[in-house]
Amino acid sequence: MNVLSHNLSAAPAAALSSPRGTAPEAMSRVFVQRLTLTDFRNYARLRLDVNPGAVVLTGSNGAGKTNLLEAISFLAPGRGLRGAKLKDVARQSSRQGGASGAWGVAAGVCGPDGQTEIGTGLTVAAPERRSVQINGHPARGGAAIARQLGVVWLTPAMDRLFLDGPASRRKFLDRLVTAFDADQAGRIAAYDHAHRQRSRLLRDGQGDAAWFAALEDTMARHGVALAAARADLVTRLCRALAASARPFPAASLRLVGTVDTWLAEMPAIDAEDKVRASLWDERRGVQGAGAGPHRSDLGVAMIAPTHPSDGQPAALCSTGEQKALLISIVLAHARLQREKRGVGPVLLLDEISAHLDAGRRRALFAELDHLNTQAWMTGTDAGLFGDVGESAQFFNVDQGAVTPSKRPH
Repeated sequence: MNVLSHNLSAAPAAALSSPRGTAPEAMSRVFVQRLTLTDFRNYARLRLDVNPGAVVLTGSNGAGKTNLLEAISFLAPGRGLRGAKLKDVARQSSRQGGASGAWGVAAGVCGPDGQTEIGTGLTVAAPERRSVQINGHPARGGAAIARQLGVVWLTPAMDRLFLDGPASRRKFLDRLVTAFDADQAGRIAAYDHAHRQRSRLLRDGQGDAAWFAALEDTMARHGVALAAARADLVTRLCRALAASARPFPAASLRLVGTVDTWLAEMPAIDAEDKVRASLWDERRGVQGAGAGPHRSDLGVAMIAPTHPSDGQPAALCSTGEQKALLISIVLAHARLQREKRGVGPVLLLDEISAHLDAGRRRALFAELDHLNTQAWMTGTDAGLFGDVGESAQFFNVDQGAVTPSKRPH
């Protein structure tokens, strides 16, 4: 039995209309009720059963707290919150001495429609491709797993989001879009595949006109569609942020890119034609041609009337203000998803309390309670989570061992 099948065998695959031990009010949310790991990072075997509310993981640096969040992030399309190579996720001893390097993550995910069993990982039979099973059946494509639950995360590495290059902001935005619209995963995969093929042909000087035209048509159709999905969410987020009267600052968001400008000025079908023409011009050596959503950026500015930073680009704001802006955007996204789907996303908040003052910590915990969404939070100091909701569970993490702990006073 491979590790993926082993993980999925930890519980019945049949859907449950009312998960055992789950309070009725919890069914208005989607949450991870059981997490099972096999040969994942520093965990040889782990099964963790939790309640629908907040999950607080505390322990020393390097104990494996973030690894647990990373495992849950694999219940979404992509390569997880670290963007790691799949083979590097396997526990080190499983990659040495000719071992397979296989690993598995499985979860019992509860929601209004019952319980779903999701499993993912690398198997011995397919060591280079992540496998996904839903209720014991193979599933293909990022959209299949994204339809089961939305997963959004904030990590310390993202504190530089507004200072890094556009690629980081595109990935951040696309994760939000995919959690809101599962079909975005397929659009991105199709566009990226065609883009890579076309780039290889251009680099190698190969390919005939028909081959290029087919790839460019794929890029135009899927590229405009994914850009339109980004624009739709950005518009919704701006409205949600403007309507929010909470302690975290609002933000003004805008898409910056040639395709984004075309979409704002003309119908999508005309924007597709413009993309095809631009790609053709690029092949002919026209400088500045080759438009596509892979060149777009997300512009963010702070909205804080009467504050000196009002209207200031996020990149020029203080470190604390940038963190607050990120939290504000993620909370607004969670509210939007709850309005659209009836349930909010699972939030993974790594070291979230470290740079927040007491007032903003209380505001964050109150907002999570109000959203009725499951949040997994990590930190080295349990005392920083004293104001989290009464339903929260606390665990101590120590070198691959996870044990329940008491709420701090």
